[in-house]
Amino acid sequence: MPFKFPRMNFSGDHNLGLYGFATESYCLLGFSDAAKPVSSALKVPVITSTLFGTELCGVFAAGNDNGIILTPMIEKEEIASLKTSLKNLNVLILDTKYTAIGNLILTNNKGCIISPLLSQHRKEIEECLGVPVESGKIGGFETVGSAALTTEKGCLTTNTATEEELKWIESVLKVKTDLGTVSRGSPFIHSALIVNSLAAICSESCTGPELGRIGEVFE
Repeated sequence: MPFKFPRMNFSGDHNLGLYGFATESYCLLGFSDAAKPVSSALKVPVITSTLFGTELCGVFAAGNDNGIILTPMIEKEEIASLKTSLKNLNVLILDTKYTAIGNLILTNNKGCIISPLLSQHRKEIEECLGVPVESGKIGGFETVGSAALTTEKGCLTTNTATEEELKWIESVLKVKTDLGTVSRGSPFIHSALIVNSLAAICSESCTGPELGRIGEVFE
């Protein structure tokens, strides 16, 4: 099946990754109006939810095919709904003062990189996601989940990442890794994309050269 990268916005907002993330088996999305086209592109079920009473699922959650990690500010009703919808996954409510979980965790089904801010939670994150976990920065950013995005095929990182960091990321996530930007030069890769191995849903603000790099990395 050919890799696709459709361009979208969510009611005029180009920051797609703030509203959700995708794996090989599901997509968690806060913007319910886009569920059908997102599911069609990624070829996975879309689970729609609010987190912390907002649509910002890409900010307040991170996960892979084994588990999902959620902000400690999540509401009881949201937890119950997600556990019903994602009943085959481990669910971890991380006990931390850092609520923007999606900005602090970079994971696929082979490995995981967490922000140094979460280093004390390494073991429980490893148990939830079922993959080896390492802690560090990417391109000078502690927010590793916002500075890069990964699938089972590739990882696109902020263009401030060093060659040494690229090699480290490849060793942890076990995928090819390269530099790039999104949305006309932004280093915050996650903000503009929702990606799995079949498609990269891209912000309409991504330029032609940025789309070309996205295709090179994730195809």
